[in-house]
Amino acid sequence: MTKNDDTNAFLYLLAGVGLGAIIGAAAGLLLAPKAGEETREELAEKMKELKTKTEEWMAEQKAKRVANPGSVEELGA
Repeated sequence: MTKNDDTNAFLYLLAGVGLGAIIGAAAGLLLAPKAGEETREELAEKMKELKTKTEEWMAEQKAKRVANPGSVEELGA
């Protein structure tokens, strides 16, 4: 395997863990004993926060790759 394959595998692993966390959090919110409207509002807020954090992380990773394309060690640091 090449370094690029290892990096892609690591990113897919992180994406899988993140997706699992999202699904678990959504299930917890949906099954909690709250009013439906309150739950939907809370879920929408959490999704907006997650989207923002994900976009920031992706921008950081792209900037790292552009700044230092040969370094795999810094990804995800």
